[in-house]
Amino acid sequence: MTDSTRRTILAGTLAASTLAGTRAGAEAGAAPDATRTPAQAPGYYRYRVGEARVTAVTDGANTFPLPERFVLNADRAAVSAALVADFRDGASLTVPFTPLVIETGGRRIVIDTGNGEAAFQASQRAVGQFHANLRMAGFDRAAIDTVVISHFHGDHVNGLLTADGQPAFPNAEILVPEPEWAYWMDDGAMSRAPAGRLQDGFRNARRVFDALARKVTPYAWDREILPGLTALGAPGHTPGHTAFLLASGSESLFVQSDVTNVPVLFARNPGWHVMYDQDPAMAEATRRRIYDRIATERTLLQGFHYPFPAVGHLEKTAQGYREVLVPWNPVLR
Repeated sequence: MTDSTRRTILAGTLAASTLAGTRAGAEAGAAPDATRTPAQAPGYYRYRVGEARVTAVTDGANTFPLPERFVLNADRAAVSAALVADFRDGASLTVPFTPLVIETGGRRIVIDTGNGEAAFQASQRAVGQFHANLRMAGFDRAAIDTVVISHFHGDHVNGLLTADGQPAFPNAEILVPEPEWAYWMDDGAMSRAPAGRLQDGFRNARRVFDALARKVTPYAWDREILPGLTALGAPGHTPGHTAFLLASGSESLFVQSDVTNVPVLFARNPGWHVMYDQDPAMAEATRRRIYDRIATERTLLQGFHYPFPAVGHLEKTAQGYREVLVPWNPVLR
């Protein structure tokens, strides 16, 4: 090959790459602009569980200074040291959010919905990305058949609404855990809740579900709530916190919801209690029970607050458990 031929091929390749980048920017709704803060590419990742197709869709990640009491029963220095040992900044913490879309039996099912579009600008685009990435993944939210909610914290339910407070999934049935609905919609429980985060949680849950005219379908634990999808009680994080087992053929996936927050802290140290757990002792017992099962059975695990795409396995260690994230696969098998 001559030098002139090489130069011609290289020029053509660079031109094609530039054009592809321009098209991608246009499709995302914004032309490339070097003066703007660069945004990452849309985040979604597909894999199969038997005949079911699972798409992990990122809602983004929130980075914040490590609170003094993020872990209720460990001092901040120990938590910081655990982060540094994992090659992280010990002064801050990054928490990802990963809702799912499951396609099975001709249905499109969303599990949890992220922080909501209204959070996108408020967080300077850090979170609230779920709906934009859902579109990039080829899903029309009007074509979603069912939305399954694991519990009522804002990072799981706020995406039920659009930025202007309208139903984000206008044609979907909304499934919620029976004990979770009973708790958060109980006026007496709300009146007894301490001021601060818990009272705010009551107000936010009612804001979201009132905007949906409270049109929900409560589901019970230990039942198949959709074909191949079983709801499993995992209380402690909230009274009605729920995990799920997706089964298709000989394969299965455990969708843990918030059995732990970030695994580098709470899988590796299952006795640590995160500030978001309403009943920390119960949450720990739930975590140990579920993680013992997953590690023993070598079940594939999807974690809402795990590093994206948030799918992996667990192994038992002397101190707790170690997450082993699956290798990234560029081709859907």
